Amino acid sequence: MRIDAHQHYWQLSRNDYGWLTPESPTLYRDYMPNDLEQLLKGHGITKTIVVQAAATVEETEFLLSLCETHHSIAGVVGWLDFEQDNFVETFERLRENRYFIGVRIMLQSIDASNYLQRPQVIHHLRWLEKSGFPVDLLFHSVQFPAILKLLELVPNLNAVVDHIGKPQISQQEVSPWQEWITEVAEYPQMYCKLSGMVTEGNIADWVESDFSFYVKHVVKAFGLKRVIFGSDWPVCLLAASYDQTVSVLLNNLPDELTKQQLNDVFGNNAIHFYQLETIL
Repeated sequence: MRIDAHQHYWQLSRNDYGWLTPESPTLYRDYMPNDLEQLLKGHGITKTIVVQAAATVEETEFLLSLCETHHSIAGVVGWLDFEQDNFVETFERLRENRYFIGVRIMLQSIDASNYLQRPQVIHHLRWLEKSGFPVDLLFHSVQFPAILKLLELVPNLNAVVDHIGKPQISQQEVSPWQEWITEVAEYPQMYCKLSGMVTEGNIADWVESDFSFYVKHVVKAFGLKRVIFGSDWPVCLLAASYDQTVSVLLNNLPDELTKQQLNDVFGNNAIHFYQLETIL
């Protein structure tokens, strides 16, 4: 089974998405399951994992409601406020829905070092660590030190790095991203999403080889059992079509992968990380 393990749906009228503005006309419109259906079929992708794009529980509930009528959705990675006293209560309520399969921490626009040292945040991350519940980590490459400190405090967190840690591909950043991602990969429960790369490249003038080093290094660091394909659609449309986004990954993976290895990258690893065996 092929899975796109990182994509978004949104509905502007819900007013959850403060970062979406008319100044970005490509994204400033509704994106719903019917818009993605034919693109998925074109690549033999039967299921997707929808990831939150707003820091509200209400958006998570909206995405969960889509699962009831759109069978292409395998599950939702939602949002919770890690500083709220009712964190566990809200989590347990959402967990009653079998499609609630993960939670994402959005660090890219905040002081991650400060946030990830707050006692309430660490307390709730340790609670998730004990339960083994999947956590997505969204951050920029300069925030890797905060992630590494987090992993010292919560070493068995079942987590995945979104968008390969968002290195500055447009500048062909190598170090210290290379060293940092390798250090994260030393934690055996950590995964990495091969996603979100095209929008970190030169949006107006990229070529597929721009991403070669990054894909190959992530695969070398994590191995083929801990890397996961995600399109980051529709955000990817800022730089590339859905077809181009898939092609960037396919043409930069190590040569001569077996069918089983490709199936792992494009589905099996996501099933294992998000514990989807009993859902699919």
